[in-house]
Amino acid sequence: MRMTVIGTGYVGTVHAACMADIGHQVLGLDIDAERIASLAAGRAPIHESGLDELLARTVASGRLRFSTSLAEGAAFAKTHFLCVGTPQRPDSKAADLRYVDAVVDGLAPHLLPGSLIVGKSTVPVGTAARLAERLAGTTPETEVAWNPEFLREGSAVQDTMRPERLVVGVTSRHAEAVLRNIYAPMIATGVPFFSTDPATAELVKVAANSFLATKISFINAMAEVCDAAGADASLLARAIGADSRIGPRFLEPGLGFGGSCFPKDIRAFAARAEEIGAGEAVVFLQEVDRINTRQRSRTVDAARELLGGSFTGRSIAVLGAAFKPGSDDIRDSPALAVAAALHQQGATVRMHDPQALDNARAVHPELSYALDIDKACEDADLVLHLTNWPEYRDIDPSALAAVVHDPVLLDARNSLDLPSWSAAGWRVHAPGRPRLAPAGPAPVKAGAVSGGAS
Repeated sequence: MRMTVIGTGYVGTVHAACMADIGHQVLGLDIDAERIASLAAGRAPIHESGLDELLARTVASGRLRFSTSLAEGAAFAKTHFLCVGTPQRPDSKAADLRYVDAVVDGLAPHLLPGSLIVGKSTVPVGTAARLAERLAGTTPETEVAWNPEFLREGSAVQDTMRPERLVVGVTSRHAEAVLRNIYAPMIATGVPFFSTDPATAELVKVAANSFLATKISFINAMAEVCDAAGADASLLARAIGADSRIGPRFLEPGLGFGGSCFPKDIRAFAARAEEIGAGEAVVFLQEVDRINTRQRSRTVDAARELLGGSFTGRSIAVLGAAFKPGSDDIRDSPALAVAAALHQQGATVRMHDPQALDNARAVHPELSYALDIDKACEDADLVLHLTNWPEYRDIDPSALAAVVHDPVLLDARNSLDLPSWSAAGWRVHAPGRPRLAPAGPAPVKAGAVSGGAS
């Protein structure tokens, strides 16, 4: 089939390349001419596993092209996927739909009869109906459907090619048939296909994100209680996660969630619920958001305590800048927020990240950055583990102890092998867990640690 993908950010780039890879003819559209030129040359604008190879292959095949012209896109195909951003509005917690509206208004004068606009952007419930009404006066034969994405950064290609489910919100059998045809290779493998009304489809995405965010904040709230009670939040999480009704995933106490989705999505969901008279039903999301934000200040407080009450004149190594491993995305990154706060309160901060240093440096030039783990940790008074990259789990704590000034670790992601760090002479702390004193002598400072950045 022929289709356009409008918006070549994270979702749009991955969706366009994947649709071309399964055999469709795809035209990617964006107003950013520089980005379009890069994509047309087969270069991905983001770090995502497998995307570079996929993009190069589909561009070379001729099935994937790029343009800045909505008119060209409207003439090319009758099916148009909207993948533009819906950030939080600057004046409220609601979603900013200006980009969605601009694309629809730009397409409208050029659409072919019988066109189908398929939203993939995360939007407030009722958006599809509003857009359909907006188009009714100028292009009455155009339908609007919603097909939310459920991508995880770091595994977005895999999540598109082998999704856990497909959800489409449609108002006609024709629209459902078009989308079934587009996703036929996935459906043929047994991927569940849910055909709903547009409002339900819109709600599926924000409800899923809200549930996962709630699970994360719940275990972090329990970690606070464990800190006060002297209990172990990691063992608590494993015990309650063994209950099949609860499950272990997203029950890892730590620094909390960030990125471009969870924080703004739960805020926008609560704002929209208030607008339609259902605000009381999701008031708990305000506390989910507060608990999550509090993890950042709690991490700063824990770091200050480990350094004796002051950051002045102290050197801190920060391992991680991206909001999650497998990505160079720093949008609402808890790691970067903590690093900036440490600097503002007087610490000398040196950051390492395998992929996100350039993006971090562009936003926070006041921080120091190192391409190698050992360089980031050289003469540090404290090492903070803030993004759960596998490179950090592979660190030899004995070798790193020989590089730092004082072997003190704050594992804010609660994912390192803390007993091995303690055995290597480190003082160790993680949220919701008893602190570990050094179980062995730290080696004399010498040597280096492996694990350079790419």
